[in-house]
Amino acid sequence: MNVAVLVKLALDTGQLRLSQSAVGVEETPLKISDIDRNAVEEAVKLRGSAGKVASISVLKWPPVGRRVQEAENLLREVLAMGVDEAYLVVDEALIGSDHYMTAKAIAGVVRRIGADMVVAGEATVDGYTAQIPARVAAELGWPYLTYVRELKVDGGRAVARRDLEDRVLVVEADLPLVASVTREINVPRIPTLLAIRAAMKKPIVRLGLGDLGIGEAPRARLAELRPLVVSRRRVIVKEGTVEEKVDKFIDFLIGEGILRGA
Repeated sequence: MNVAVLVKLALDTGQLRLSQSAVGVEETPLKISDIDRNAVEEAVKLRGSAGKVASISVLKWPPVGRRVQEAENLLREVLAMGVDEAYLVVDEALIGSDHYMTAKAIAGVVRRIGADMVVAGEATVDGYTAQIPARVAAELGWPYLTYVRELKVDGGRAVARRDLEDRVLVVEADLPLVASVTREINVPRIPTLLAIRAAMKKPIVRLGLGDLGIGEAPRARLAELRPLVVSRRRVIVKEGTVEEKVDKFIDFLIGEGILRGA
């Protein structure tokens, strides 16, 4: 079985460069989105002995000139995990573009490589909208399985255990399909030194929207990212007994509208 796995080259939220008025997107390094590592591990397991796994990534963060090399270095990590080849979609029109364009680009690569299944993480660490796998399924016209914590494929049919809030739901669907997985589905492997060396010889194919036959313009663009600035009131109640201090503080919270009075 040929499997495509979506790998988001996300902003490293642990290293965000912040100021009072903006997020320094261009100065913040990229990383492989955490749950996408689980997706890669599952794709490699599903491949079987005669199949192939291809990763698909869309470069979304500027500047393109510097990010391309950074992106390719990160993709070597998933190649070391067992992915056979990586596809990186790079186009100025995709920088800051909407999910619609991202999904169209990914679906274009899936059609190009002829995958039987698409595996993705349930959401990415930077946007966490959980929209892309669903949009890709819609573009392809394939069934979509969400919140998958266990996935088995046999005879052209997939059986998945879906992790819902109050229960686990078992569903079946015919291939081809798109599945988004949770962290609980597996533990991503740590590549060996030999696998890391072998990854340097595996192909990374760079594509543009023109290569995929996509001529549409984005319907929306990200204008800016602003940090949430929280300012503390620094209220300190010093006088009185513990009970009196508590009463004074509660009165202050009621006055601020945070608590309701009796």
